Amino acid sequence: MALILDGKKLAQTMQAEIAAEVAKFAQQTGVRPGLAAVLVGENSASQVYVRNKRAACQKVGMESWLYDLPELTTQAQLLELVQRLNADANVHGILVQLPLPKQIDEAALVQAVSPEKDVDGFGVYSLGLLAMGKPRFLPCTPLGIQQLLLRNNIAIEGRHVVIVGRSNIVGKPLALILMQKAAGANATVTVCHSKSERLGEITKQADIVIAAIGQTHFLKADMVRPGAVVVDVGINRLPGGLTGDVDFAAVEKVASAITPVPGGVGPMTITMLLHNTLQAARFHANNR
Repeated sequence: MALILDGKKLAQTMQAEIAAEVAKFAQQTGVRPGLAAVLVGENSASQVYVRNKRAACQKVGMESWLYDLPELTTQAQLLELVQRLNADANVHGILVQLPLPKQIDEAALVQAVSPEKDVDGFGVYSLGLLAMGKPRFLPCTPLGIQQLLLRNNIAIEGRHVVIVGRSNIVGKPLALILMQKAAGANATVTVCHSKSERLGEITKQADIVIAAIGQTHFLKADMVRPGAVVVDVGINRLPGGLTGDVDFAAVEKVASAITPVPGGVGPMTITMLLHNTLQAARFHANNR
């Protein structure tokens, strides 16, 4: 039976480490790292995510502020708020919770966040630095996946990693992170997607398979090489609760290690947001 990669337990360990670093930083500088979260509309999942992120900030000793805006907020109003947060020295990280209502250009809002406060790592400046091999803020979910592997002593260097999914939030930045010429990377990375031919043949060649395609139970047992490591990034809501992109019950029998849903990648994403906010506060302190 596969080793369960417990993201919830690891997140608790890493958040305790971050809390100690936050306390040390505050003692040295007199400043507490601060995260501003911007939420627009009544999306229930987004409300839960933001509430969890704010609770995590409080747990590690960070400041947090919530800007809860109505569904009909205009793009101009949202851009004006982001610019005010960019200029606020007490705010070290800015999180604009996605998705946004249809009247808002999401790409324009993401790019409006100052590169020095882009703790989600979604802006073109952050991604450009990553592509050049000089990263500042790594996107939180991909960074969480890397840490989940490393902290469970799963080798990445030299391994063949197959990522199923090419989104700007997970697939593309994760590929860039794992192919870096750096510790905890140096992997051979293949990125697949819904249009890839003979997809199952490709995933079966992998030492590590990462499913991030957004389709319930997409990755089946016959698509996984016996002994491979499987990471499930999917969060799909069914009447019985949350489930992932991996057919967990079947794949668990062939994999050497696997993440559950929930309790796998999700808690690590929030933890990496805290990590990035602390890094942003340090960057600000060093460049005052």
